[in-house]
Amino acid sequence: MIVSTRGRYALRVMIDLAEQNVDSYVPLKDIVKRQKISQKYVEAIMTMLSKNGFVTALHGKGGGYKLNRKAEEYKIGDILRLTEGTLAPVACLEAGAAPCDKSPECRTLPLWAELDRRVSGYLDSVTIADFMKKAPEADSGEK
Repeated sequence: MIVSTRGRYALRVMIDLAEQNVDSYVPLKDIVKRQKISQKYVEAIMTMLSKNGFVTALHGKGGGYKLNRKAEEYKIGDILRLTEGTLAPVACLEAGAAPCDKSPECRTLPLWAELDRRVSGYLDSVTIADFMKKAPEADSGEK
């Protein structure tokens, strides 16, 4: 599995939104400036995220984008499945794939199935909150 530029940028944009004030809309131009991604590319990503309920868009003055849920509720796996279509390492494990004629005797199928399980399990165990900038912990004074 190779994650496309769209997938990587979607993660960056979602993390960027999570790091902003969650009660207000973040202008697209601000995201573009911070992330150093072309406006056209970010617009396409935001349209996809908005149409699929990941973000809310508000057009006009004071508009922009904001997350629909808390950062902890966005699994990295869900964002990548949206942008990539699949996380499956081989075509026969993709959702809705036609059964493979060779699967009953395929010696490598268990390998691919386990890889798929592990990759999906990991990506579903981390959220965009896990990648937000953390404020430095205050010095407790204890040594």
